[in-house]
Amino acid sequence: MKLFNRHPRSLFKGLRLPRPRVRLPFLRELRHYSWPKAQRDLIAGATLTLVSIPQAIGFSLILGLPPMVVIISVVVGGFVSALFFSSFHHVFGPTTSVSLITAATITANADLVDKLALHPVQLAAYLALLIGIIQFVAGLFNFGEVTKFISRSVVVGYTSAIGVLLMASQLGNAMRFHSTPGENLFQAVEETLKAAAHGTFSWWAIGIALLTLGIFIGIKRWRPNWPEALIGLAFLGIASHIFASFHPAAPLPFRIVKDEGMLAAILPQLAHLPSWHAQNVVVHRLASTAIAIAIIGMLEASAITTSLAAKSGQHLDSNQELMGMGAGNIAAGLFGVSPGSSSFTRSAVNYQTGANSQLSSMLSSVAVLAILLFMTPVFNYIPVAALAAHLMRVGYKLINRPQIRIATRSTRSDAVVFFATLGAALFFKLDTAIYIGIGIALALFLQKTSRPTLAEYSFSESGALTELPDRSPRPHPQISIIHVEGELFFGAAELFQSHLRHLAEDHNIRVFILRMKNARHLDASTMMALESLHDYLRKTDRHLLISGCSQDVIRVLRNSGLLKYIGQENIFPTETNPTVSTRRALLRARELLPEEEPGVRLFYDRPSQAGGDKANNSGPPEDYQI
Repeated sequence: MKLFNRHPRSLFKGLRLPRPRVRLPFLRELRHYSWPKAQRDLIAGATLTLVSIPQAIGFSLILGLPPMVVIISVVVGGFVSALFFSSFHHVFGPTTSVSLITAATITANADLVDKLALHPVQLAAYLALLIGIIQFVAGLFNFGEVTKFISRSVVVGYTSAIGVLLMASQLGNAMRFHSTPGENLFQAVEETLKAAAHGTFSWWAIGIALLTLGIFIGIKRWRPNWPEALIGLAFLGIASHIFASFHPAAPLPFRIVKDEGMLAAILPQLAHLPSWHAQNVVVHRLASTAIAIAIIGMLEASAITTSLAAKSGQHLDSNQELMGMGAGNIAAGLFGVSPGSSSFTRSAVNYQTGANSQLSSMLSSVAVLAILLFMTPVFNYIPVAALAAHLMRVGYKLINRPQIRIATRSTRSDAVVFFATLGAALFFKLDTAIYIGIGIALALFLQKTSRPTLAEYSFSESGALTELPDRSPRPHPQISIIHVEGELFFGAAELFQSHLRHLAEDHNIRVFILRMKNARHLDASTMMALESLHDYLRKTDRHLLISGCSQDVIRVLRNSGLLKYIGQENIFPTETNPTVSTRRALLRARELLPEEEPGVRLFYDRPSQAGGDKANNSGPPEDYQI
């Protein structure tokens, strides 16, 4: 028998694809906008700017790219994404995870830079464009809900690894020895140990890094509401500028931002695209990484916006957040700058300072551009070691110890997922780690849900239907009532089939009754297992009956054609009293075994006149003799 040849109708009949739609929630907010709201947005935008600039310059160290590349990404990506976000507080821009993966991707594809005469910035821009297209299309077709199926243990493990890698990646900048952007944990630790052993580090850099941490800690302790990163870095930038003015001819004994790439007072410009051949090669090489970063962005956006919405009470559209990130990355790619994602730090600052609409993020982007045009000297003289200390502090904060404790102690599966994701991120590529973490989490989940319970039932002396104890003799050897409970999707089909086949080896059993009342999520694999059992029993002149079928089970049986193949007279839908369908199956068993007298006696409760699940309170049970 061929299950899928019975109905030649299209497999896609009734399939409805989600209807794409593009909305700009910000325009709807303008209808009810007022001056008090504008004042709060101005304050939030100004505060957000104070946080964004130091972070953007710091991320340029991670990427190994000029600071202007990252700052323009903040300006362009942040402004465009805010047009699409439904959240008032969600902020887009370069983040730690995306910067680390982008840096590793640029390093791994260094051969393309030479072969195709590309600049590393162009690779970053192409990556941003690919990520943006993937995210925007996913949001357009309502795939934002996919993040609900990704374990939080994966997110916690991945974020913790990002924190460790960020601290390790900045050791070279904090001690002033050569390190390669995007290197893994082993390489960073090895280079640090070599620098310490050979003395190829700078005490100036170490002193500045420690001083920076001391300033941050002092401000956070005595003035917790002040932006410690901006104040500390600006102070060190001014001090560095003054120090350099006393010795204009001599080089500084420590590196400053302009040594990595001068901040310039320029406006964003659209990028020039290379040849079609170069584009095809780059797209082919970067596609897998772009998908991984797009997934990471979805996870970050979901975690951040859900957390903030729980505090603010705002209703969010996860697909709009995904489209906003996609639009921000597309804009970043078109302007030839680095990709971004959801920034937890800046989004939290935006919420804490009372933002009332997406305008606060837009104002911040404009303010960053204005500061860039008029205050570049201060930022050009910020010591690189100070930025490294700032980033190491950010990395330390990413390691959330309370969440780690929950992930490692809740269940064994969660602990396995956490440590697997953490280890994969530390020792393999970051984009590979996210696939490994999600894959292991799904595999463990499927293992849990793919073990249906199969218990043989019989009747007690009083006629009650009860589970048959292990190794007890079957009172009625010709009839076996098997209670099936649990998930019966493809992951459980093989185990389900093997259990049934084992029971069917007893040729004294003439009729099998499967009680499917608590069986869920049947699919094609389960149908094939039932078909195989039915065929096996028919060859030996035995019978298969199915009782307690819910509407979902009936629907799958009908669509697969198995309802007709087994025979509608052998399948019994569930009723108000679930025992009734089993009684009817036993009546059918008597018809199939006319020469025998099974002598089965079954009690079941009369359903109440009002119906419902309280039938067992409606009166004494009725007695049926079969």
